[in-house]
Amino acid sequence: MTGSSRRLEKQIAMASASCGVFGREGYARASVDMLAAAAGVSTRTLYNHFPGGKAELFRTVVTWTSGRVRDAQIARIEVLLDPERPPHPDDLERDLGALAHAFAALMSDYPDHFALVRHIHAEADHVPAELLEAWTNAGPGPVGRALADAMAGMAAAGLLDVHGDAAMAGAHFTALVSHSIVQLSHYGVLPLPQPQVDRLVEGGVAAFLRAYRAA
Repeated sequence: MTGSSRRLEKQIAMASASCGVFGREGYARASVDMLAAAAGVSTRTLYNHFPGGKAELFRTVVTWTSGRVRDAQIARIEVLLDPERPPHPDDLERDLGALAHAFAALMSDYPDHFALVRHIHAEADHVPAELLEAWTNAGPGPVGRALADAMAGMAAAGLLDVHGDAAMAGAHFTALVSHSIVQLSHYGVLPLPQPQVDRLVEGGVAAFLRAYRAA
């Protein structure tokens, strides 16, 4: 392994460990000492890898973890709502529900990430604006565009009427099928019983289709 590969591997390990600290403590309360201890390195080593200290490490953590979840979310969109192969009309409600369930399940697959997102929302006034932008660019932005493409594909197939704004339709879908689950579970910290998740997803999909299903 080359020196650059070892350095990258070390940085990824430190980012992974730090994600748990930021998710538990938030950005404002997490100290460099905490972050170094979680990664099993000295503060000097941390600064050697991240000269910008906590802010630089946070940006790296946010970009790394958001990229992993982004890729998982987009993969599910492409499988369930491929813009090039929209669902059959009879399968539309089923496939939208499957995507909603897949998104909800990611909170269990990536608990540290969603704990971190919970703190980002709670501490938005304490997190530097450039770090909030880095998070948006790494995760929510690309996922929103992928979902908008899927909505546009279904509109082109005559399944939906997105009223000229596929991005807004995607945002409404996400809000309707996931907001209650995210809030009631506190971003997955307290998982909901499956029957409750099913009811919330079904209600969200039904509300979305009442607003957007093509006549």
